[in-house]
Amino acid sequence: MPPVPPVGSVTDPGTADVVAALRRVVRGDVDAGTRRRAEYSTDASNYRVVPQVVVQPLDTDDVLAVLDVARTTGTPLTCRGGGTSVAGNAVGPGIVLDLSRHLHRVLEVDPEAGTARVEPGVVLAALQRRVAPHGLRFGPDPSTHARATLGGMIGNNACGPHAVAHGRTADNVAALTVADGRGRVLDTRTPDAVPGLAELVDRNLATVRTSFGRFGRQVSGYSLEHLLPERGRDLSRALVGSEGTLAVVLDATVRLVRRVPATALAVLGYPDMPAAADAVPALLRHRPEAVEGLDSRLVDVVRRHRGAATVPALPRGAGWLMVETAGATEAEAVAGARAVAAAGAPLDSLVVPAGPVATALWRIREDGAGLAGRTPGGRPAWPGWEDAAVPPDRLGRYLREFDELAAAAGLTGIPYGHFGDGCVHVRLDLPLHDPARAAGDLTGFVRAAAELVVRHGGSLSGEHGDGRARGDLLPLMYPPAAIELFGAVKALFDPADVLNPGVLVRPDPVGAALRRPAARPTVPVGGWALREDGGDLTTAVHRCVGVGKCRADSTAAGGFMCPSYLATRDERDSTRGRARVLQELTNGTLVRDWTGPEVQESLELCLSCKACATDCPAGVDMARYKSEALYRRYRGRRRPASHYSLGALPRWLAVLDRLPRGTAAVANRALSGARTGALLRRAAGIDPRRALPALPARSFRRRGGGRRDAAAGGPAPLGPALLWVDTFSGGLDPDAAAAAVTVLTRAGHRVESPARAACCGLTWITTGQLDTARRRLRGLLDVLGPAVADGIPVVGLEPSCVAAVRSDLPELLPDDPRSAAVAGAVRTLAELLAGAPSAAGWRPPDLSGLRLVVQPHCHHHSVLGWDADRALLARTGAEVEELAGCCGLAGNWGMERGHYETSVAVARTALLPALERRSGSTGPGGGTVVLADGFSCRTQIDQLAGVPALTLAQLLAAPPGPPGPPGPAGPAG
Repeated sequence: MPPVPPVGSVTDPGTADVVAALRRVVRGDVDAGTRRRAEYSTDASNYRVVPQVVVQPLDTDDVLAVLDVARTTGTPLTCRGGGTSVAGNAVGPGIVLDLSRHLHRVLEVDPEAGTARVEPGVVLAALQRRVAPHGLRFGPDPSTHARATLGGMIGNNACGPHAVAHGRTADNVAALTVADGRGRVLDTRTPDAVPGLAELVDRNLATVRTSFGRFGRQVSGYSLEHLLPERGRDLSRALVGSEGTLAVVLDATVRLVRRVPATALAVLGYPDMPAAADAVPALLRHRPEAVEGLDSRLVDVVRRHRGAATVPALPRGAGWLMVETAGATEAEAVAGARAVAAAGAPLDSLVVPAGPVATALWRIREDGAGLAGRTPGGRPAWPGWEDAAVPPDRLGRYLREFDELAAAAGLTGIPYGHFGDGCVHVRLDLPLHDPARAAGDLTGFVRAAAELVVRHGGSLSGEHGDGRARGDLLPLMYPPAAIELFGAVKALFDPADVLNPGVLVRPDPVGAALRRPAARPTVPVGGWALREDGGDLTTAVHRCVGVGKCRADSTAAGGFMCPSYLATRDERDSTRGRARVLQELTNGTLVRDWTGPEVQESLELCLSCKACATDCPAGVDMARYKSEALYRRYRGRRRPASHYSLGALPRWLAVLDRLPRGTAAVANRALSGARTGALLRRAAGIDPRRALPALPARSFRRRGGGRRDAAAGGPAPLGPALLWVDTFSGGLDPDAAAAAVTVLTRAGHRVESPARAACCGLTWITTGQLDTARRRLRGLLDVLGPAVADGIPVVGLEPSCVAAVRSDLPELLPDDPRSAAVAGAVRTLAELLAGAPSAAGWRPPDLSGLRLVVQPHCHHHSVLGWDADRALLARTGAEVEELAGCCGLAGNWGMERGHYETSVAVARTALLPALERRSGSTGPGGGTVVLADGFSCRTQIDQLAGVPALTLAQLLAAPPGPPGPPGPAGPAG
C-alpha cells in the first residue's frame, strides 16, 4: 500500500488544482513543496497548521489574483508578514500569502503632512530609517521592530513600549487600501465603503458603546468602537486588529510623529513586579515616553545566556520599571527622569541619558520574547497566555492574583511588558511536550487566566491579537450580543469565510493544532550531549519559538545572524526556517527522513557560523544541528567530494608537511595551473572560481615551531605559555604563528609549542564526520591536557579552532574529565594579554593615526566574545571600524561548489562595502589596515577585494607605518 500523503500535499487533487490555478495567474513564487510548507506551518505561537501552498506575490496585482483564486475555489487564505505572531494568527490551512518578500516599498513620504504610504511588507525599522532624515518616526514600536511588517502590525494592532505616548497602530493609521473576501477593493476613506456596515452598527449602538473601547489596550475582538457615529465611523481604525479575517491590506497611509530631541532612562527598583506595577499610575502623570516592567528572573537569564558583562549594574530590587523621558535637551530629559524617580518611590533608582548603558538595558527588554522562552530552571516556556492587559490602576492587584493562579497550577513564568499601558507578557512552562496533558492543561489554565483578567476589567489581548490562542475565549470577555455582532461584521466583508478562518469568528479550540505535543523525543546519534536540552534533539530544535530575530538586519545592531538570509531574504535561509523544517522532522508527518531533500535544501546554505547560538535570544545552535544532520545523512554512505578534500584538510596538510622540501612549490604550481587546477578543484568539489590558498614553503613546524627558552626570548617573568598552533596557522599561514611568538615573548612569556600536532577536528565537525572529530579531539586532549593540568596558559590563534575547543569539545566528549578543563583554559591572544600582570611592563604599540577595518570571525563573535580584542585595540589609540556580519567564506562552506554566489552576496552585506569605502588607502603602506584573525576571513578578503589582511598578532608584532614603542617600554597601558 503506498504511503498516505500529508494533508494538503501536491498529490492531493484539490491542492493540485489550486496550485495550477495560482500558477496561471500569479507572477510571483507559488510553492507547494513540503519544505516550503514546513517553513510556514507555524509562526511564533504554539500552533502548527500546514498550508497547502505558499505564495510570495510580486505586487498588488498578484495579491488580487491570489484572492480571486481563493474565493473561486473556496480555499482559505492567510496573510503573513514577518511571521512573528505569538497568537497563531499568521498560520492557516490553505494559501499562506507572504507579503514580506517583495511588497516592501515605502511608496511615498509627506514630511509636511507627517504621513507615509507603505506596502504591507515594509519592515517597521526600514520605515523608521526612511523617515528619520525628516525628524519623523512611526510611534508604535514593538520589540520585533527590526522584522515586524506594517501589514502585520495593522493585522494585530501592535503597540510596543512607546504606545503609552503615541498610541496603538490603530491610532496612527490614516487610510487603508484593502481587498475584502468578496473581492472588492476598498478605500477606507470612502463613505459607506462597505454597504450595510453603518446600519449594522446603528442597530447595535448599546452593545458597541458598552462593550468596546473601555481602555487603551482593549485589543481582543474587533475594535468596533471606531465605527460609532460620534467617533466618525473610522473604517481605517476599525480594520486595524482584525487579524486578516476581514480584508487583505494592499497599502497603508500611516501618521508619523516628531522624533524627540533627547531622551533619558530612569530605572526604578522594587521588591517585586506587583510592587513595581503599583507605582505606575503616579508615573503616568509625568507623561513619560515609555514605562516598561522588567523582572529579575529575566535579567538572570540574560546574564547566563550572554554573560554578566552584558547587563549594566541595576538598582536594588527584584523588579524594575524602565521609564523613558523626553526633553528638548539631554539635561531636560535627565531632569524629567529624576522627577519620575522621585515620584515612583522606589527602593533604589538609576538615571542615565541615551547612550550605551540605556541601549544595553533596552536590549534586555527587546529580546524578552526569546529570552523568556526558558524558565530560571532551564525548562522551556511557552506563550499560552502572552499579552493580557488590564487598566494600569489594576495592574498590581492583577499580577498578585496571576502569580497565585500560576503557582496553584504548578507553573513558572517571567512577567515583563508594557506596564504603562497595563499590558503584561509572560511565558509559562506548560507541559506542551506531553501529548497526554498539553491540550488539557493549556486550555484549563488560559480559561482560568481569562476569567481573572475579565474580573479586572481587562482584555485577553493587549497588542498581539487573539488568533488561535484566545479566540475561543472571547465569550468570557464579551456578551452574546457582541459575539453575534462579530459574526455579522465578518459576513459583510467575507461571507464565505475565506480569510483566515478559525480566528476570531467561529474560532478553533485553544487546545487544537498545538505544535509541540506532536513531536517525538530524538536522540542525537552523532554523539552531541545537548546538555542544556536534556540530550534530546527535539527539545533543542524547539528552542526556536519563532521570534524571527534571524530575519532582522542583524549587522545594524552589531550581530552576525543569519548570513545567508541577509543575502537571499528567503525564509528557507533563516535560522527559523531551518528550525521549522527540523521540527517537522521530529513529528514525522510532513518531513519524514533525515536524508530527505527538504533537510538538505534547508541546511545547504547554512554557513555554520554559530551566530544564532548567541544572537538568537532562544539560543538556537543551527551549526550543531546541521552537523548532526550531515552525520545522519552520510553515515555509512558516500559523501560529497568536498568532505574528503576540505573536510579532511588537516590530514592532507600533515601529509604534505612530511614530504621533502620543495613539495609545496610543486603543489602550488599544480593547484594554480589553468588545466590542472581546474581538474583538481572539480575533483575536490571546489567551485572553479575559487583560488586555493598557496602553501608556504615551510610550515611553522618546519621552521622550528615555537620552542624557545628564556635566553633566546629574553627574560620571561610570566613563565611559560603554550602556543597551540592549529592547522590553519601552522600549515597555511606560519607568519601569523611566528608573530604570535614574538608578541608573547615581548609580553614576558617563555613560548613553547606542543611537540605533536593538536587538531580540534573542526573541519570534520562542520562536515558531520563526528566519529573522526571525536578521535581528533581525544588526541588534542592528550597533547594540551598536561599543560593545562600544570597550570600553563594555552593560547590559540585561529578563532574557529579555539571556539571548537570551548564549545564543541565538551559536547562531543562530555564524559572525559579533561574536556571541561581544556575548554576552560584555552584562550585567545587578546584574552591572555588582557590578563597579563602590569609587572611584565608590556603595552601594545601606539597606533595613533592608523585606521583599522576589523572583521571579527563569526565564531569569535558568537562563542568567544570579542570584548578582549576590542579593549586591546582601544589601548593602541587606533581608529577602529569593527564590522558586523560574516565574511561569507566560513571555512569549507564558501569554497564548495554551488555556494560561490551566496558567499559573495554575504560578503556584500558588510565586509565589501567597508573595504570599498576605504579603497585606495588599504594595505601595509596605507593609512588603513584590514585586521582579521580568521584564516577564512583573510582568504575571502584577499580573493574578493585583493586586500592583504593582518592578524592581531602580526599587527602587534610589526605595526604598519611609523611604529610606536612596541614591547616593554614603560608601564602597562
